[in-house]
Amino acid sequence: MDATLETPLTDFPGVGEARAKKLEKLGLSTAADLLAWYPRDYEDRRKVYTVAEAPLEERVCVAAMAAEHPRLSRIRKGLELVQVKVVDHTGALHLTFFNQSYIERAIRAGEEYIFYGAVEVQGRRRSMVNPIFERTDRQSFTGCIMPVYRLTAGISNHMLGSLVRQALPCAKGLPETLPQYIRQAHSLAAAEFSLKNIHFPEDEKALDLARRRLAFEELFYLAVGLHFLKSRRGREGEGFPIPPRPREEFLSLLPFAPTGAQSRVMDEVAADMASGRPMNRLVQGDVGSGKTAVAAYAGWLCAGGGFQAALMAPTEVLAEQHYRSLSALLAPAGVRVGLLTGSMTAAGKKKIRSALEFGEIDFVVGTHALISEGVAFRRLALIVADEQHRFGVRQRERLAEKGAYPHILVMSATPIPRTLAIILYGDLHLSAIRELPVGRLPIKNCVVGTAFRKKAYEFIAKEVHGGNQAYVICPMVDAGEEGTQELENVTDYGQRLRSCLPEDIHVEILHGKMKPADKKRVMDAFAAGDVHVLVATTVIEVGINVPAATVMMIENAERFGLAQLHQLRGRIGRGNQQSYCIFINGSGKESSMERLQVLNKSNDGFSIAEEDLKLRGPGDLFGFRQSGAMEFRIADIYQDSDMLKKISVTVDRLLAKDKELSQAGHAMLKRYLEENAGNFIDFRTI
Repeated sequence: MDATLETPLTDFPGVGEARAKKLEKLGLSTAADLLAWYPRDYEDRRKVYTVAEAPLEERVCVAAMAAEHPRLSRIRKGLELVQVKVVDHTGALHLTFFNQSYIERAIRAGEEYIFYGAVEVQGRRRSMVNPIFERTDRQSFTGCIMPVYRLTAGISNHMLGSLVRQALPCAKGLPETLPQYIRQAHSLAAAEFSLKNIHFPEDEKALDLARRRLAFEELFYLAVGLHFLKSRRGREGEGFPIPPRPREEFLSLLPFAPTGAQSRVMDEVAADMASGRPMNRLVQGDVGSGKTAVAAYAGWLCAGGGFQAALMAPTEVLAEQHYRSLSALLAPAGVRVGLLTGSMTAAGKKKIRSALEFGEIDFVVGTHALISEGVAFRRLALIVADEQHRFGVRQRERLAEKGAYPHILVMSATPIPRTLAIILYGDLHLSAIRELPVGRLPIKNCVVGTAFRKKAYEFIAKEVHGGNQAYVICPMVDAGEEGTQELENVTDYGQRLRSCLPEDIHVEILHGKMKPADKKRVMDAFAAGDVHVLVATTVIEVGINVPAATVMMIENAERFGLAQLHQLRGRIGRGNQQSYCIFINGSGKESSMERLQVLNKSNDGFSIAEEDLKLRGPGDLFGFRQSGAMEFRIADIYQDSDMLKKISVTVDRLLAKDKELSQAGHAMLKRYLEENAGNFIDFRTI
């Protein structure tokens, strides 16, 4: 098949309509999509062991001959076993395959195969369950460094790897968008080489070169986009001067006294808004530090000057939460707060849109619905973007376009080292809130192995019977994805936990694949105290504020980035009760335990971010790539921080000499940027 980058996956052998729909769930519909679907991890399958030499309980390749014809047994409805003994000159290995009846025909007695799986000892017998295998004379997925992809139900890693292999010829002659002198100055590999070796690397060095080139490219386009954004900011006209008001009037609305850090940031915001120039300020505050009070203050100032404000949140749950808290806080001061989300009825949306257009709402809270067609403001003077890493630059800009140079306040709970923040958010002034509200007790943490689970369940039951609530976080929604069977999943865990806890404890599950109405029902029930234990994925990372939740238990904590674990932990400790976070190291590895101890020692997100950066160093070729909340395809702002600094300097010099990219050597770069104008800026996460 002569495939091109535009070739639809339905043209590939084995991809019918049903399989194509499953691939579309991953955003894969063309050969180009496949090649841009970078592996999340790698398995080194190059070394082949004998049966006797194979290390136990780790996935390895074993070469052996089938000593007999496979035996198929039907144990009960829905459960079939295929068993076969394979041998070499050092001993025998007993294989068991569950619900894979085709194995009976696929393995032939007397032929030699490579089997990839974990070797276990049962009595005197060595065994392997559900290994991947292929004939020794037809090796394709053994004897190599094998990519491990993010998958979805019905799409195996073997299948996705096979499709990528078929798509790789499309990378031949791939045009270079990076100028030649930049590639040479930074010793970057060619685009074609990089695409081939990021998927099926020849060796560790080739993988390192490929990853470095692709990460550089992604961050380079980000830096170019930031440069253009800053230039555009410099050309903006006058903003709305918002007159100052006596701070005491606002403080009288608060049910608490602000911290010194909150007061300082409020002063900075008030000065920005009164200056006559559009405010562009990023407020970095650790989880629970009180950023929302600063946003409320800015909205209160805005409404007092006769203008409108809009707060954009990444989820409906978070938008509704902000709406409730801002209404309760600001309504006594006469500030009219409204809510606009995608799930509202057509009539409800029409009513809010009309009120915004006629100036009958002072402060609107919403999701992406705020930037939809038909939403118009009478005098929009302030935009607040909450949990900024969930929005692309363009989304923020689209909301800004609904006003004439409005003030912009960006809030982030994602701790980023200051040097990186200056590069990433160079168009914004930086404020940091590093104090927690008075009366908040530091969270008590512990890092333990899976053997601690029983005690953890007993502790959760004790807390619930004391009137509190708990979260249990799992990395997976459901079981079945190849290479992730050892990870805990929400669906099975929820059922198991119900049988482990007393009957009077109500357990519910929550994950991103649920219908919005079902998610809302579960979260509302948890917020109301009707659900005692919530088993969830990271969908709860933002958007749930339940002061009665005092326990969080995170399964497979080693599979998350430290910044994300800290963000998750921020869902507890929001009341005046002592809270506890239990990190379960499911891998059993000492290195994972050491990394997680960082969270055990500190509740300060900023110091955790710095420590995370030190721990990663140059990166582990065969380790999980985790960037917390920063979602790049392959780059990592922590791991690639030095690269990002160099790129920032390179881009500044490039555009200082050729700001229109009109020189011949920049033609391909300019063409790429024009064709991907909506995407290359959105790589970044403002």
